[in-house]
Amino acid sequence: MLEADVAIVGAGAAGLSLAHRLAGSGSGRRAPSVTLLEAPPGPLRPPRRTWCFWEAGPGRFDAAVTASWRCLRVRDRAGRPIHGDIAPLRYKMIRSDDFEHLVARDLAGHDRVRRVEGTVDTVEDVPGGALVRLRDREGNPRVVGARWVFDSRPPGSLPAARTTLLQHFHGWFVRTARPAFAPGTAELMDFRTPQPADGLSFGYVLPLGRHDALVEYTEFSPRPLTPDAYEAAVRHYTDDVLRLGDLEVLSAETGVIPMTDAVMPRRTGQSVFRIGAAGGATRPSTGYTFAGLQRQTRAVAAALGEGRRPVPPPAHSARSRAMDAGPLYFHSGATLGQQGTRIAREMHDIIGHNLSV
Repeated sequence: MLEADVAIVGAGAAGLSLAHRLAGSGSGRRAPSVTLLEAPPGPLRPPRRTWCFWEAGPGRFDAAVTASWRCLRVRDRAGRPIHGDIAPLRYKMIRSDDFEHLVARDLAGHDRVRRVEGTVDTVEDVPGGALVRLRDREGNPRVVGARWVFDSRPPGSLPAARTTLLQHFHGWFVRTARPAFAPGTAELMDFRTPQPADGLSFGYVLPLGRHDALVEYTEFSPRPLTPDAYEAAVRHYTDDVLRLGDLEVLSAETGVIPMTDAVMPRRTGQSVFRIGAAGGATRPSTGYTFAGLQRQTRAVAAALGEGRRPVPPPAHSARSRAMDAGPLYFHSGATLGQQGTRIAREMHDIIGHNLSV
């Protein structure tokens, strides 16, 4: 049996962030031994994705940041722009491959962090800690014992909630033949997209240069689209709305994020905790997760460094969750056509008041 002070289940953003913080805690206490359990290549590994978040000044993971913006823009259905300067914040983009490479490089120099590949079957409390049971690529059983276990795997089902929507999206990293983008401004929401009957949709443009950008089609609605429908929606946005002209699709990404006011349990045993989206790090009304999981993992690392019980704190304040409940419920019951430009004006208020999401 492998043994460690801390076992982290899952090597996505939350698991890697916690391992990175524990390896470089910098406290006066000895760094804990960490076993990071990651799924083998296949369907259990998270796909490549892009994370965006607001941050003031230099950040812990700036070496992995692809681009950042100080100016944001929202467009209503008629295409009228609303601009906002979010200084001293910046809106930052990190691609998962770059983040993984940065963390792997930093962890390589720490002999108290061990990475183990396998499919986790169960996590169970035992006296004085917890056991993680897994299978390696050949199906051989292995057991990891730890004083504390942090599980970042998506839950099998969501807790009961008043409101649950899906934020689902499909995007292309594109390169255009002509200069088509303004690198200094991110298009946060562009409501010139065709609106679904039971939700709302918008375009999203993150320029990486005059010719390069991430262009996405996003919906808030009860169910995802088919692959063909996503492709058609992005093509319509690039061709008919943005009128980008000739372009090359360099890569694509698709995602589904639950948007729910359910309370996500952050503790599932005496020594077993959930972190990341599984532990409530996703902001219910927007789907943003990266900043929330950084607050969680920073607090966990601090608690371990100080010898305290490392219960992950709520990633968002009670005030923030209360503010989210209204818009989330409102979005679930009305189409954008019924709402008019209200959402665009709400986003203007968010930009204007520098509210972090």
